Amino acid sequence: MNESIKALKKYIIIDKSHHEFRRNPEDIGLSSLAVKFAKLGLSAQERAGKMFSAFLDAEIPVILPHEKIVFTRTIKSVPDYFTEDELTLIKGKHFLAEKGEVFNISADYERVLHEGLQARKDLAKSLLENANQEEKTFLTSVIECIEAIQRLIDRYIVEADKQGTSDIAETLRAIRNNGAKSFRQAVQLLRILHFSAWASGSYHNTLGRLDQYLLPFYQYDIENGCSKEEVFDILEEFFLTCNKDSDLYIGMQQGDNGQSLVLGGRSASGEYLFNDISEMALRASYELELIDPKINIRVDAKTPLEVFEKGSQLTKIGLGFPQYSNDDIVIPALKRWGYSELDAHEYVVAACWEFIIPKCGLDIPNIDALSFIDCVCVNLQALNKCNSFEEFYALVEAEIKKRCSAMVECHKNLYMKPSPIMSILSDCAIERKVDISAGMKYNNYGIHGTGLASATDSLASIKKFCFDEKSISPNELIEALKNNFINAQEIFEKLRNAPKMGQDDDFVDSLATRLLNSFADAFDGVKNERGGIYRAGTGTAMYYVWHGKDLDATPDGRRKGDVLPANYSPSLFIKQKGPISVIKSFAKPDLIRVANGGPLTLEFDESVFRNDEAVKKLAMLVRTFVVLGGHQLQLNTISKSKLLDAKVHPENYQNLIVRVWGWSGYFVELDECYQDHIINRIEFGVE
Repeated sequence: MNESIKALKKYIIIDKSHHEFRRNPEDIGLSSLAVKFAKLGLSAQERAGKMFSAFLDAEIPVILPHEKIVFTRTIKSVPDYFTEDELTLIKGKHFLAEKGEVFNISADYERVLHEGLQARKDLAKSLLENANQEEKTFLTSVIECIEAIQRLIDRYIVEADKQGTSDIAETLRAIRNNGAKSFRQAVQLLRILHFSAWASGSYHNTLGRLDQYLLPFYQYDIENGCSKEEVFDILEEFFLTCNKDSDLYIGMQQGDNGQSLVLGGRSASGEYLFNDISEMALRASYELELIDPKINIRVDAKTPLEVFEKGSQLTKIGLGFPQYSNDDIVIPALKRWGYSELDAHEYVVAACWEFIIPKCGLDIPNIDALSFIDCVCVNLQALNKCNSFEEFYALVEAEIKKRCSAMVECHKNLYMKPSPIMSILSDCAIERKVDISAGMKYNNYGIHGTGLASATDSLASIKKFCFDEKSISPNELIEALKNNFINAQEIFEKLRNAPKMGQDDDFVDSLATRLLNSFADAFDGVKNERGGIYRAGTGTAMYYVWHGKDLDATPDGRRKGDVLPANYSPSLFIKQKGPISVIKSFAKPDLIRVANGGPLTLEFDESVFRNDEAVKKLAMLVRTFVVLGGHQLQLNTISKSKLLDAKVHPENYQNLIVRVWGWSGYFVELDECYQDHIINRIEFGVE
């Protein structure tokens, strides 16, 4: 890292000096615009364009010391363009996914980087003449938004000239209208586009396959005499810019902001696409040690071990990424769900781990979640009426189907707010003269699944003790769970020490396969109202906390109040046999059927990385998971003693990074429930 990057990192990350420029939207008149729009009777499409324009026009150009890639948020939040009363009416008539925004998709940055903003504006203008009124309203909002971006660029040019930073002014002039030629121009324009997406109210904006769409600009620089180190310095600063305003981005917690990117991957022709930028991205993350951008690497059984080793270097320093996605599973899964061959090979990872298609996808990959363990628990009262385990499992399967059907009914009449900015950054919205919110090529919904290991382990205990051995009667089990194992220590010990998913036990693991198949079966052939399908997955997001909060004691030996495991992971109280056993268990199900996303998560104590040999062993472990048919994997390096001390002395651990569920954040900034869950996760050694 050069001296300018070091100084900029201190300014932004350590001292947070740029926070002095921040203002509240209420103080500059933005928050009152929704009332004005309502009085004027403006449509949602008109409001979207006018609110974005007003927001950008209110932004103050800020050029920080030492920076070359500019654009910094000065307004703390993006006001809604609907009033509270209007939102209440909309929610009364419609289903809204989260805030109702176009969010958590992968934009078409590539096209604008090559063609430029002016080309998109000119296209919109050319279509006005033969457009109907609704189409004209949309196209006008697109033009309005592009012009607002160009005006802000103009003000940054004036500020750059004023400060004597002619290189910044020159770069901005080059990309105000036109596409980029050099790597610096491309990264500066990308920063502006990414900034604009957030400023429009759309959130969880991924950076997609950055190593692929920035490659032509890198090649241009190298061919014209730039060194790799010069390009690397620009990329490293861009990574740093992703952390300038991340605390302003919408999420459950600081760090949950969706700024992920994908490296590598197999092309449709069979080529593995790991290039110089891929390597630079890993090196930049290693040097900077920041929570953004979150790195995902696409791999497969033929990926060179060297790639896994480079990724394991990041795991070693405790960033909580990279996360690995297996093309051998994900691409066939996407094709099975109806994605084209080419689109499936272009897949990226959404905010956390869901698989989405860039440029042309409007999937909502986290629209709801099923609690596997609750589907087991609600049927426990009928356990004593079942003559066999198969009878009991039939009740569980029926409950899964019932809940999935209820979700489908709940998601009808979806409302999504117009987003002219995301329409500009899409494959064909302008050409169709229709806002992206009306739908895209892919409009599928993803469903998470929580408590899988808890449900699997519970079913294993019920089958083993209540039906096979008959050593615990159904009534004894029901009573023990009802009383949270008080005066039932023997039953508690038996359940707690029973076989668990993650021990490479086919008896248990086969039940996980059944549960996941039942989940997938419940959505087979089901269409949503936008013509898309439902994708079952193994992720949990924050639902693992919500679904476990009020859950009574469970047949796996979990007491009331104990948390559920996050994502596709074993119970927190499993008697571990090592990471190999875990990955064998979790690679057994037919994951092609439940590939919405959701990684197996393994925790390693930092003490295992005493030498370079440990990094290579970890890389081989990751490759083993991929070869065995696992779909997604994330690895975390933690120190329980350090985390415990950080709770007591947070001032000493301001930059301590941990993986939460699908994102990395600063430990001391997390709510206590997430801190405690991370502390209680299992720590493995590298075998």
